[in-house]
Amino acid sequence: MTVPASTTGVQDRITAYWDHRADAYDAHQERVQTPPVRDAWRRIWGEVLPDAPADVLDLGTGTGEVAVLLAGLGHRVTATDLAADMLDIARRRSAGLAHPPQLQVGDAVAPDLPPASFDVVTCRYVLWTLREPVAALTRWRALLRPGGRLVVVDSTWFPTGIHAEGDRRPDGPPEFADFYDPTVAAALPLAEAGSIEPSVRAVRDAGFVDVEVTPLHELERLQRAAAVDSDHTVRLQYRITGRCP
Repeated sequence: MTVPASTTGVQDRITAYWDHRADAYDAHQERVQTPPVRDAWRRIWGEVLPDAPADVLDLGTGTGEVAVLLAGLGHRVTATDLAADMLDIARRRSAGLAHPPQLQVGDAVAPDLPPASFDVVTCRYVLWTLREPVAALTRWRALLRPGGRLVVVDSTWFPTGIHAEGDRRPDGPPEFADFYDPTVAAALPLAEAGSIEPSVRAVRDAGFVDVEVTPLHELERLQRAAAVDSDHTVRLQYRITGRCP
């Protein structure tokens, strides 16, 4: 796919890529979400969230996988993403829920939502693709009530560089490099981090306290088992939690 000529801004290019990839991304996620993996995700989120129902904001929700899981745990979920095609899939996925998440178009870097209106902010696989991670996280903190929690899951997806041969995803589309070109990569401070520490530092720099990092070894093991017959690249992921003072 050719990058649209009108897609000139960094975020426009990122959004266009994920709109284009929505169906393929969702299909891939469905393939690797075996029952043990789904159970692991429930534990990963559930063991650090307050008792339901809490007001939860899931930023960069994509196809709504986390938002639907959290709504299924009894939370009141608002979920945003800039990729409208991804949100369409999230709406279909959540249609059968008694209390589906409220889905809306929105930029994770600058959420247009009332301050101090949530108990929890969550995101999965979003930090690496933020244009201004500390500024974004600071805005997220402002959306939390005092004592509210941040729960992030991410990894070091491209430790040797997005365009390094070793980090070319065998399961990824060839147009990834067209959208995430050097200009875009340079605008994403965490995209090529060699460890999780820059992400943790960004959370602390944004004013969160009681910041903790948990390597998700069980998830890695289960995902490797689920990916035995595919080209999916599995990396160790981390859960980062923090509290709004």
